[in-house]
This record gives sequence, C-alpha cells and structure tokens, in this order.
Amino acid sequence: MAAATGSAAGAAPAGYTALAVKFAKRQCSPHCLLVKEHQVREGADAAHPPHRTLFVLNVPPYCGPDSLSRLFSRCGHVQSVDICDKRGSGEKKDKLMSKFFDQKTLKGFQVAYVVFKKPAAVQAAKALSQEGPLLISTESHPVKTGISKWITSYEASIVDPKELKAEVDAYMQDYDKKMAEEEAKAAKEEGVPDEEGWVKVTRKGRKPGLPRTEAANLRVLEKEKQKRARKELLNFYAWQHREVKREHIAQLRKKFEEDKQRIALMRAERKFRPY
Repeated sequence: MAAATGSAAGAAPAGYTALAVKFAKRQCSPHCLLVKEHQVREGADAAHPPHRTLFVLNVPPYCGPDSLSRLFSRCGHVQSVDICDKRGSGEKKDKLMSKFFDQKTLKGFQVAYVVFKKPAAVQAAKALSQEGPLLISTESHPVKTGISKWITSYEASIVDPKELKAEVDAYMQDYDKKMAEEEAKAAKEEGVPDEEGWVKVTRKGRKPGLPRTEAANLRVLEKEKQKRARKELLNFYAWQHREVKREHIAQLRKKFEEDKQRIALMRAERKFRPY
C-alpha cells in the first residue's frame, strides 16, 4: 500500500505514468493511478481499440466507471469505461450483458480501460500527472460511502418483475430462433453425405426419443448395476464358495495350532516344582 498511497512524483513502473488522486479535499495523502496507452494488435481487441484506449492500474474500489469518466472527461470525450478484476479479463466480454444473472461483484483494487473518441485524449490524460491531485468525490458529484452506499446497493438489488420478465422473454425468443435455425440446417443436410461420404442418421418418427432427466439416468444406472451384480453372483458363485471354504479351513487349522500351543504352555506351568 505504500506505492498506492504515495505521491505522484514517486517512481512509476516502466511505461506507466502516475496520476495523483484524492477521494475528497479532506484526505491528506493522495492515491496513485498508474496509466499508459493500451497497446494491442489491430483488431485483436475491438472493445478497446489501440491509440484511443487508456489502460489504468491500481483503481480503488470507491472509484467507479462514472468517477473515471468524469476524471478524464477534461481530456476529451469518453466513449466507454470498463472496469475489470485483472488485465485482459474484459477484452473478450460478451456484448449481451444480463442485468439480473451472472453479476460479479468486484472487490479490492481493479484495472480499467478508458476509451476516448480521439487519440489525442490519451496523451492529454497522461499529461495530468503535471497537475495537482484530482478529486474523485466533489460537492457536485459526490461518491456514496458507508451506510448510504449500502442502502443504494440494497435498493439496486431488488428485482423489478416486469424487467426480469422482459429479459427472460427476450432470451427465450433468441433461444427459440437459434434452435429453429439449427433444426432447419439439420433438415437441409439430412441425407446429404459429407466430404468423406458419410451420411448422418438421426432418430425421427412418431415417437422420437425424449431426453432423459437426471433422475431417470440415475434409475437406469441403478438397474444396470443390479443386473451386473446378479450376473456376477451367478457366474462366480461356485468359485466364491470354494474360496470361502478354503479360507474357513485355513482359519480352523490356524486356531487349532494356537490352541495346542496354549494347552502345552498351561501343562508346563502346572508341573510340580518343590524348589
């Protein structure tokens, strides 16, 4: 944390520029954001294009996308801000984001990708290191903390049934459309040999096979297990019977020898010794 709360004049890692920020005016020690131009091959990261994206390290938990957008808006128009838990985790982000499902809460310090409209804004953002500490929470744009933040998070966690129904309906429509396209493609390719001359045969008819549920699969496996157990009992019963008899006789012989030794020892101890 020493490097994170140091001044902007401190040494930054190679290739990075340190920007000093404060949560509010009353904070004494500034926090350092490490920024540099996001460099990738052309077309490798469509969401974060090179020359227009600023890569930001050491983003504190209280600094959200809105705060970063407001901090760097003085450098140029900000198109988008993506905050991730680590570098590269947001480069292959799915465009279809759900408001209710698969929501991951980021904890601790994070990384961010700030996409500008013009490449000159990236250099202007790096030049902010020459200015004083930037304020994250101001009177006009306060950042909620403490109990007010918890109340806001709780209110946001309450699901609106209408919005949830609309998202589920949209998902099911997309799913039905996808399944219809796959069925149409399968019907079109039915009976057509592939490159090696093989023809794919599917089970169809008046009573097509239904997919098994997990309970049905467990019942089938249990029946097969019982069937194998009965077969094993019938096939190896005579062999098992002989082995049991052989082991029983061996145990009886062993016990007989132990009893003989015990009786001999008892007789020796009962011998009369006058002196």
